[in-house]
Amino acid sequence: MNRHDMKNDALPYDEKRVNKFYKKILLLALSGLSFIITNAQYADAVYKENVKAVRFHVYGDQLSLPVYKLNSSDQLELNFDDLDANVKSYYYCFQLCDYDWNPVDISPFLYIKGFTQQRISTYRYSSIALTRYTHYQAIVPDRSTTLTMSGNYILKVYLDGDTSKLVFTKRMLVLEQKASISGQVVQPFTPQLFRTHQKIQFNANINGLNTFSAAQQIKVVVLQNNRWDNAIKDIRPTFVRGNTLEYSTENSCVFPGGKEWRWLDLRSFRLQSDRVQKADYNKTSTNIYLFTDADRSGQRYVYFKDLNGMYLIETYETINPYWQGDFATVYFSLATPDGKPYADKDIYLAGQLTNYEFNDKTKMTFNEAKGVYEVTAFLKQGYYNYTYIAVDKNNPAQKHDLEGDYWETENDYTILMYYKSFTDRTDQLIGVGKIASRTDKPGISF
Repeated sequence: MNRHDMKNDALPYDEKRVNKFYKKILLLALSGLSFIITNAQYADAVYKENVKAVRFHVYGDQLSLPVYKLNSSDQLELNFDDLDANVKSYYYCFQLCDYDWNPVDISPFLYIKGFTQQRISTYRYSSIALTRYTHYQAIVPDRSTTLTMSGNYILKVYLDGDTSKLVFTKRMLVLEQKASISGQVVQPFTPQLFRTHQKIQFNANINGLNTFSAAQQIKVVVLQNNRWDNAIKDIRPTFVRGNTLEYSTENSCVFPGGKEWRWLDLRSFRLQSDRVQKADYNKTSTNIYLFTDADRSGQRYVYFKDLNGMYLIETYETINPYWQGDFATVYFSLATPDGKPYADKDIYLAGQLTNYEFNDKTKMTFNEAKGVYEVTAFLKQGYYNYTYIAVDKNNPAQKHDLEGDYWETENDYTILMYYKSFTDRTDQLIGVGKIASRTDKPGISF
């Protein structure tokens, strides 16, 4: 018998150790590859059904993007609930990405100083609420972790220190301010878009950076109301004048205006708001049925204050809504103009409450007997904005809001500017600009 015919147990001790070592390396490589593929497709996603109400934002500001300024005292706040209502070992770490949210293949030690993973040790059991859960909170970044490079990051939360037990991921922006951005929202000149769309034109001063190849080295992403699903990217400057980049091409940065968002006040389950038709209160759960919504695309535009598609975790009757707020199953319904389903369209409930996901959970089912679309959502107490979006069955990339589009609509826009020199391996986030489409806030506008 030669040594190639021997079983693994009969191999010399050193060779067995080498085999085990390479097996571990292979498993780690495969799990890392699987994670990179997953994150490249889903930068914001929750993978466990027991995890709800994931919130990640600037500390104390629920309506903000999670933007952390490099070398500052800024803090980001992470909150989420585990409906299993026990204590688990949750950890988080950071993954640096390029401007298009593809993970960058460099060592974490190049962009993190200190501990590369942290355990989430702050938690509290729910009280008062009928739904039992454990609330977890973390302040990011931790004092023992320092981020050293700007750019796009994915915050990964997983169990037991094992990244293969991924629970959810959230986008995070790390800013090193090198560009000042200013701009405005104007009406497009194009006749077909003049009354329905909003054009963003802006300038950026990049004093201190090499502008010789600005069109190739600088990339811009524009967000409407903090949404990533309809972001406009790969915007090139129209003119380069010294240290100033001007973005004013007619059709390069145009968004549908939409309409002010529908609202739902769930800050109290007992004090039913104007949108609630009825509620069922059980010993361990609550069901809330909303009045049927109508297609608003034919209605005139009316201004009213909204959250631009986002939501707040708030309550009227408790001290701390994060661990005292309750959950309810909320029933949404949408009536069509003729009582028949939309031809070749799938209808989805949309907003920050669904993370703008278009899947089976958010897809509405048409009820033939009632002539309405229906869907449910499991929501925590708070104040919500939402809308309904139609997706073409034959071309899922074609989406349109069932609210109608008006150029007067109040929207918030965020401009993200990235820089990558010819010697850099990553995209630096060098500027964040914010623009409001209107600041007059009228009572009524047609």
